[in-house]
Amino acid sequence: MFRIRRVYDYVTPTNKEAIAQVQSILHEQFPALPKREITKLPKQLRNPLKYRFRSILFIAEGSGRRIDGFALVSHEPILRFCYIDFISTAKHRTSGGIGSALYVRVRAEALNLNTIGLFFECLPDNPRLSYDPEIRKQNETRLHFFERHGALPIANTAYETPLEPGGDNPPYLLFDDLGQGVQLGRDTARGIVRAILERKYANLCPPEYIDMVVESFQDNPVQLRKPRYSKKPAVPAARYIPADQRIVLLVNDKHAIHHVQEQGYVEAPVRIDSILAEIDGTGLFQRFAPHRFSEKHIKSVHDSKFVDYLKKVCARLEPGESVYPYVFPIRNATRPPTELPIRAGYYCIDTFTPLNRNAYPAAKRAVDCALTAAEKILEGYRLSYALIRPPGHHAERRSFGGFCYLNSAAIAAEYLSKHGKIALVDIDYHHGNGQQNIFYERSDVLTISIHGQPRFAYPYFSGFKDEKGIGAGKNYNMNIPLPESVDGKRYHRALESALKRVVRFRPDFLVIALGLDTAKSDPTGTWSLEAEDFEANGRMLGSLNLPTLVIQEGGYDNRVLGINARHFFAGLWSGAFTQDVDRQPK
Repeated sequence: MFRIRRVYDYVTPTNKEAIAQVQSILHEQFPALPKREITKLPKQLRNPLKYRFRSILFIAEGSGRRIDGFALVSHEPILRFCYIDFISTAKHRTSGGIGSALYVRVRAEALNLNTIGLFFECLPDNPRLSYDPEIRKQNETRLHFFERHGALPIANTAYETPLEPGGDNPPYLLFDDLGQGVQLGRDTARGIVRAILERKYANLCPPEYIDMVVESFQDNPVQLRKPRYSKKPAVPAARYIPADQRIVLLVNDKHAIHHVQEQGYVEAPVRIDSILAEIDGTGLFQRFAPHRFSEKHIKSVHDSKFVDYLKKVCARLEPGESVYPYVFPIRNATRPPTELPIRAGYYCIDTFTPLNRNAYPAAKRAVDCALTAAEKILEGYRLSYALIRPPGHHAERRSFGGFCYLNSAAIAAEYLSKHGKIALVDIDYHHGNGQQNIFYERSDVLTISIHGQPRFAYPYFSGFKDEKGIGAGKNYNMNIPLPESVDGKRYHRALESALKRVVRFRPDFLVIALGLDTAKSDPTGTWSLEAEDFEANGRMLGSLNLPTLVIQEGGYDNRVLGINARHFFAGLWSGAFTQDVDRQPK
């Protein structure tokens, strides 16, 4: 068994190892390929503009993360075509449908990118061009394979002219219109062929040779050779969402045990059901079961005494019993009360976030979901969503509050930070004071929060514009407080400002603390964002083109909660997978 997935970057250990294995396959299967062409692969993925193509790498990943094959594709968005540089199996896997699966995946990508089709080279089956019968037989097999998918050599041109007189096996140029019925115009073909020869082979092909080949395209439309090997109609490429482009979904399967059935407590289990009811039918998500993680990950961002206290006090409370903080250590914080329920105020920032028997277990399972979602990002998935409650972004290093007990977003960001820089963007209506407090002195995690001005919005004591970080973290915390009345356009401008800062930071990962309480009529907010606004915001965030982890925070109007979530993720997916090369905000 194997899975086909796209490798977007050279950041995670999984992708680094995959690229190293691809380079080994290139060396084994294409021994004449110059070493520089093999070693530049990571740079091609990181810096597409330098190579004048956007490089797209697909791998066939077998058990134990062994790479069984790969396809490397160049995308040209202006001329709207894709060019296959390589498609190859590893020496240990010469069968099993790997090549076919890779080609089908490449066709789907080219179709989703709205190209006119695929171009690539294949060695000839003409005895006048391929002298060795054994090699010619291999060439025929390859041409037969591509013919079945509708890819045929372009006829009546000089493309297969050898660079040296009498040269052996000059390649055909094949075209696959993906089943779209495209009539390839002469001028379009000339532009594409010039781009291929000048950008790919400038060191081999002299300018006069390139001009000769380009001018040889005289037919309008361009003619393709008649099929020789396959009598069956070609299978058109299909538009679908490949598994590697689905959004990983982790749902806190223990969230419902934390149910505070008291009037006015809006952080209820129905929130998860409302979101699931809307996103389940989109086809965008692939659900996974959460793993159990050690408490050391929690204590990497939260004070150990605070964590131990939460765990202990919750375990000692009777079922159905809730403790609300009511005594706070303003005068003497160094001598906490001996009675655990009274000590709640020592660790809490408000009077409406209760401790009960299930608060810690539910929050711990939310952390497990967030860390599993982060783990999937490290495995090569591009988008990941932890649909959890209780939320976490108000939990600071040594305090809880705002319905939050453990800061899942901060814990996941800390987990990912071992592999690169993190941009943590909080788009909840309320200030992400937890992330600010936890990362305030660090420069490897950029924290940004767009929220209601703390003069009128919880948590009131933080979120001001002049809070920018201290020490090494100075200028790595950004608050964007907004007035009581904010519509979609006003929010769009604020988010655009935030994302410009993200781009300057050049992170390796994006963590989004997703609050849907910015919606019109949310009981905890005053803004008026609607479904189309959430979709636009998601698209902007997806267009950053980063491995992205989304952690669910607030959102309490169950009439629109799921609808807004569905629109947000439709935008996020669209921004991540359907836009062209230079997608970052200017």
